[in-house]
Amino acid sequence: MSWATAVVLIVLISAIAGVMRSRSHSDRRRGDAGNTGEPPAITNRERELQGEVMDLRERIKVLERIATDANSASTRDTKAIADEIERLRDK
Repeated sequence: MSWATAVVLIVLISAIAGVMRSRSHSDRRRGDAGNTGEPPAITNRERELQGEVMDLRERIKVLERIATDANSASTRDTKAIADEIERLRDK
């Protein structure tokens, strides 16, 4: 066996060992749910957070609608007409 072959084998063995180590480490972090192929169970706290995210998304939609509708041409025209009516009432 030449020295180049020995170096290639050492690198290959090290790479395989690294992959196996990272897989076993990630399995330990996930617990038993990772071994069955099923997704981990969702906790009550995660459900609460998902509900809160959905509520915040709805609020953002409303705020975006308010921001864009208030700057549309028809809204500006309506506001100008309302201001003109108020000025005529004051006379």
